[in-house]
Amino acid sequence: MRAIQAYRFALDPAPSQERLLRSHAGAARFAWNWGLAQCQQRYQAAGRWYSGIDLHKLWNAAKKADPALAWWSENSKCVYQEAFRDLDRALRDFIASKKGQRKGKRLGFPRFKKRGRCKDSFRFSTGSMRCAGTTVTLPRLGVIRTHESTRKLARRLAAGTARILSATVSRSAGRWFVSFTVQLQRAIPARHARPGSAIGVDLGVRTLLTGMDDRGTLVAVPGPRALRSSLRRLRRASRAHSRKAAGSANRRKSAARLARIHAQVVGVRADALHKATSALAARYETVVAEDLNVAGMTRNRRLARAIADQGFGMARRMLGYKTTWNGGFLLLADRWFPSSKMCSGCGAVKATLSLSERTYRCDCCGLAIDRDVNAAANLLALAASGAESLNACGGTVRPGLAGHVPVNQEPGTAQAGQTGTASGQPVAAEQELTHAH
Repeated sequence: MRAIQAYRFALDPAPSQERLLRSHAGAARFAWNWGLAQCQQRYQAAGRWYSGIDLHKLWNAAKKADPALAWWSENSKCVYQEAFRDLDRALRDFIASKKGQRKGKRLGFPRFKKRGRCKDSFRFSTGSMRCAGTTVTLPRLGVIRTHESTRKLARRLAAGTARILSATVSRSAGRWFVSFTVQLQRAIPARHARPGSAIGVDLGVRTLLTGMDDRGTLVAVPGPRALRSSLRRLRRASRAHSRKAAGSANRRKSAARLARIHAQVVGVRADALHKATSALAARYETVVAEDLNVAGMTRNRRLARAIADQGFGMARRMLGYKTTWNGGFLLLADRWFPSSKMCSGCGAVKATLSLSERTYRCDCCGLAIDRDVNAAANLLALAASGAESLNACGGTVRPGLAGHVPVNQEPGTAQAGQTGTASGQPVAAEQELTHAH
């Protein structure tokens, strides 16, 4: 299987190399602002933008004619070219979003980047890009040490099963990182190591995930709640930062301290999600999870912080590609499926179920069970119903936004391989499950 994958390494540059890194980041920022100004001028005159190729041609002519741009040769030419490509993509995405042709949040018009107010980053698409041991080699920057070993990627490159497409260098929380976009051949097993195994996974606020597998075993993974555990430190650091004078050295130091705490929160959360999803994908062939409306859930001001702290969206994305890598597949239950309101014993559905009710009590059969365990059991029943063998056919009939047409497969799961969407009705013989191939 041919796939596009990213390998990210933390850099440990020498002082001279860090100056070059900052210079390249500044060049990329200048190229973006220069190209945006050119596009605005042309739009006012002709009512259209410059493309990325047109901007590159204009830049090649301007850098030779304008003595004020004589410094351009200090940085790689790739930095300017990739900045123009990014600007061209941003303008096209803005138009598509304005016309309703792009999913997700409505995008605004690209803005100028200001030093210290935007993320420092730049990209290489050509030149010498390789890694070996604890070093990486980048164009115009030379050999830079890394904090961790790069042998996993180096072995693939040496074996000829991977090819570096680009390298993006960025600075986050005072540290420099390089992310290699790699095209590689990934060996996907014909069958999962445990064929026929299945688990229903319910994501929650108190517990990161609660699962019920086909053997009746309960799997519970407590979330680290990285933001909640660091909230006291973040509040103190934020108050200290607000008291520093603007533009002073102390304010820069406090900003760096605050950024390091945020970076630690992100790292702890990502580490916990990677470990949990990797274990599930390696142990079970079929993983059934809910298609949660995370954007809508975070609009609840009482739960937004706790929901964001668990990383529901990231967990779903990880399960999607990791199940594929292990020869399994992920099934996504429709977001209208009443996994929490439906009794896992008799199938009765409650009209309402408040979030404070942590124990599900069925009025029909008298079953009393933990709320999350009940939801996991209902999700597991979707895998056992046999509905996953049906192919996608037709779009959803539920009402949506004006102008939105039904789709015949669950959006956003094309990279998850055999990923499907279960019907939003209670489990029944006529229930359908669509697959996105």
